[in-house]
Parts: sequence; C-alpha cells; structure tokens
Amino acid sequence: MPETQISWRWLRIGFWACIVISVAVVVRRTVALRHPPQSAPPELAALDAAFRSHAALTLAHIIPALAFVVVAPFVYLRRRAGAAWAKRSLFLLGAVVGVTAYAMSDYAIGGWVERSAVLVFNSLFLFSLFRAWRLRPEPVLSLRWMTRAIAVLLGIATTRPVMGIFFATRGLTHLAPEQFFGIAFWIGFSFNTLIVELWLRSREGKSQTDRMATR
Repeated sequence: MPETQISWRWLRIGFWACIVISVAVVVRRTVALRHPPQSAPPELAALDAAFRSHAALTLAHIIPALAFVVVAPFVYLRRRAGAAWAKRSLFLLGAVVGVTAYAMSDYAIGGWVERSAVLVFNSLFLFSLFRAWRLRPEPVLSLRWMTRAIAVLLGIATTRPVMGIFFATRGLTHLAPEQFFGIAFWIGFSFNTLIVELWLRSREGKSQTDRMATR
C-alpha cells in the first residue's frame, strides 16, 4: 500500500478516536454535574467538585463543544449531503465554544500554565474559524482553515490520554493535577496542531482537501 494511503488512514483513525473521546468526556462531565459519583477517587472527586462550582458555565461550554464535535465529520461529506449546512453550524457553535473557553480559563485547574495554553490555542481556534468563514467563496482554502480549527478543538481529546499517563505515573512523579494539567494541555493541543498542519502542507494533504472541497 502506498505511503500516502497509510498516512491518510492513520489521520482518519486519529480523527475518529478524538471524536469518540470528546463525546465520552462531555457525557461523563454532564452526568457528573447532575449526579456526582459517590465512590470516585479523591483526586477525581475534587475535579468534579471544581467543575460543579461553575456548573452553568461548564455546560455552556461543553454542550456546544459536543455539538461541534458531532457536526464536524459532516464538513467532509459531499456538498449535496450536507457539508454546507455543517460549516454554517460550526461557525456559530465554534464562536460559542471559543468565548466560553476564555471564561472557563478563569477556573483553570492547572493554573497559569493551563491558562496560557487555552489563550494560545483557543485564539488559534477562533482565528482559524474566522479565516474559514472569510474564505467561504474559496472552498478549498476555507476547508483547510476549518480543518485547522477542528484539529485544535479536538486537541482537548488528545490531552485525555496524556492526563491518563500523568495519573498513572503520579507515584513516580509526585505531580498533582494542578501541576500536570497545564503540561497535558500544551502537549495535547500542540500535537494535534502540528500533525494536522504538517499534513495540510504535504502533497497528500493538499490533494485530499482539494478533492473534498470540490466534489
């Protein structure tokens, strides 16, 4: 199998894995806000309590984010199958997610390290979304910028396995969530942003986005 097909396959696998993780995270958080687990580990219970302290803002952020993630795959369908409708929805949902993300950063568990990651990548997300909107008359360029925005947003899913590694190794590192959450944010969002940017700039990425935008 040609190398380009393999790389495209792995990118799609990563995309769908991020979708599944994102949906699971939002569902779990929503349930925990309404019905706090009674037997959660102390550190997880503390995190749940932190989010419950600003539950309305949390829901205002994660529900539109869930809708964004669910709608995102439709952007890559044929236009007659609903890609245009999906893009219009993502512009509105993305704006809500971006604004509430800034507000959520006031309660960042990882302190200024996490807050700095939110500032950088949320600004990149909103900028990419704005560029996709401005370039609507040019479908190829618009899709490329929308892909960047989607990749940044799905970075929150990539942070989850990174956090899992920190939780699993905290006996060795002795790091608390307040210490490693910011690091996990920087790693997760940077990974998604870098991988997708390299792909978009590759010959394969250009041909795939050209095909998806014009079919």
